Amino acid sequence: MEKTQKNITARLSYAFGAFGNDMFYGALSGYFIMFVTTHLFNTGNQAQNDRMISYVTLVIAALRIVELIIDPFIGNAIDRTNTRFGRFKPWVVVGGVISSITLLILFTDLGGLSRTNPFLYLIIFAILYIILDIFYSFKDIGFWSMIPALSLDSREREKTATFARVGSTIGGGLVGVIVMPIVVAFSLNKNGGTGDNRGWFWFAFIVALVGIISAIVVGLGTKEVDSELRKNKEQTAGVKEVFKVLTKNDQLMWVALAYAFYCIGINILGSLVLYYFTFILGHSTYFSVLQMINTCISLVSVSLFPKLTSKFNRRNLFFGCIITMLCGIAVFSMANTSLPLVILGAELFFVPQPLVFLVVLMTISDSVEYGQWKLGHRDESLTLSVRPLLDKLGGAISNAVVGQIAVLAGMTTGATPDTITEHGKFIFKLMMFAFPAVVLLLAIFVFYKKVILTEEKHAQIVEELEKSWGKKVDGQTKALVQDLEIPAPIAGKVITLSEVKDANFARGSLGQGFGIIPSDGRVYAPFDCTIRSTFSTRHAVGIEGDNGVTMLIHIGIGTVNMKGTGFVTYFEEGQRIKKGDLLIEFWDPAIKKAGYDDTVIVTITNSNKYAQIEMLVKDQDVDTTTNVLKIKA
Repeated sequence: MEKTQKNITARLSYAFGAFGNDMFYGALSGYFIMFVTTHLFNTGNQAQNDRMISYVTLVIAALRIVELIIDPFIGNAIDRTNTRFGRFKPWVVVGGVISSITLLILFTDLGGLSRTNPFLYLIIFAILYIILDIFYSFKDIGFWSMIPALSLDSREREKTATFARVGSTIGGGLVGVIVMPIVVAFSLNKNGGTGDNRGWFWFAFIVALVGIISAIVVGLGTKEVDSELRKNKEQTAGVKEVFKVLTKNDQLMWVALAYAFYCIGINILGSLVLYYFTFILGHSTYFSVLQMINTCISLVSVSLFPKLTSKFNRRNLFFGCIITMLCGIAVFSMANTSLPLVILGAELFFVPQPLVFLVVLMTISDSVEYGQWKLGHRDESLTLSVRPLLDKLGGAISNAVVGQIAVLAGMTTGATPDTITEHGKFIFKLMMFAFPAVVLLLAIFVFYKKVILTEEKHAQIVEELEKSWGKKVDGQTKALVQDLEIPAPIAGKVITLSEVKDANFARGSLGQGFGIIPSDGRVYAPFDCTIRSTFSTRHAVGIEGDNGVTMLIHIGIGTVNMKGTGFVTYFEEGQRIKKGDLLIEFWDPAIKKAGYDDTVIVTITNSNKYAQIEMLVKDQDVDTTTNVLKIKA
């Protein structure tokens, strides 16, 4: 009961941390540019104002690109942190507090310096933004790296990640709901719905306060697991290493290229939506209505992802989502000042985005096994670091482009809906709708033509890896010095390997062994061992015993296609395990409902090392204390 209460506290604390993290990121990446372009520079000289806006937005873009280079060093620093509070929590708290305070300062004109000495302001701005960027990166990398450190239980990790996803979706959506109502409410001068510096300051104050509180809540409400596995063994992936992996893993390269086009398109259009509501529609506070609807629908769309992928598969879902988004762009571009059409077009554009994110995330995750299968080694951390880099690259390019669009369209300091010319509106709409549509078309072309890593292809690859992993550790295992008896890893009815309904296993291609028709769903370690092979689908595990025996425990036939649904693991690769430790739990009815055979198959993958392997029992019920195999040295 106490453990359950601690788990719930940790999940809620982490979810609130995700809420504050994405609220902060939304304010920084989306609405800070609006403040810079429409309120920061008011020197009385419009040409100088425009130049300073261009300089600031280009500085932001340049610094965010530099961030891609320094992120690996930040990751290394976090990996080498060792405090009594944990490795990640100190950075979450310290980074959260300092970046929030710095953000609040940046949402000011530094005591009028932006008017009296714009170039000195620019220098101080760059310094402050670097400080913000570095400490936010420490917080962001530390925060999202915490999930494996909070539990070794895959089920608990999934629950924590789900809570965090909900929290981040609400936080990222809510900041858009509150931005203009707060800005306008606290402004002394409404300025045609754009507010004034005072209103933007109080908006930043609320975001910064939430950022600080949520970071502290994570620090107090979570506890990192102390494990040998958490010790750093290698350098964090750098940009150079990521590009090396990209060039070798063609599927990762193509999905990364498609996602890069996608990120550029959605970031540019997404950042310009508030400008549209403010200067084209003429009602900035209506933006809150859009964001409220968008947040609610996004939560629903994420929950539908498993059903949609099972019905349409990921490839077709990606294609359908991009087509829907392009339809949304078309409707949005023709909406003009019609609020219903604007809402409809915007929702068609925004709602599929969480689904596209999940498709890309799953495909990149699957490319880990693809790379392992193709190249002979596993580059998990390098592969998974690709997506965050592309997200940041898309945001950096968007910041530079949006600032220039605002200048070209005349949506800068002192502008109101009435001051925007028809030419300005034309330029704005062209850049807001046409350019993102083109890059989204490029994204769909690359993904549909080049990405062949479907769910079926991934399942085949995992099966190939299952067959080959034992051969790789075969030469490393020590010789057996005496005869050994092996107990069943799970309770159930023992059958011979030839009775198993899988040709590869039945003919002994993966080594001698046996099958068990399970009577429960718990798999235990049959001897002291080290976890040598893990699978993202959680349906199998490869172990190397202290006794020299290498064993593959495979749950069900065809269960790789379940993508881990119904399976819970309690280990990580490289972990030391004692005899009798729980390795895997699975929900047997889920396997049967999916139409798969639930037989648990156990093979000795280095069978050729031993003089003889014989079964001690056949066609009878056993438990985990019953010896099933005898291995003769």
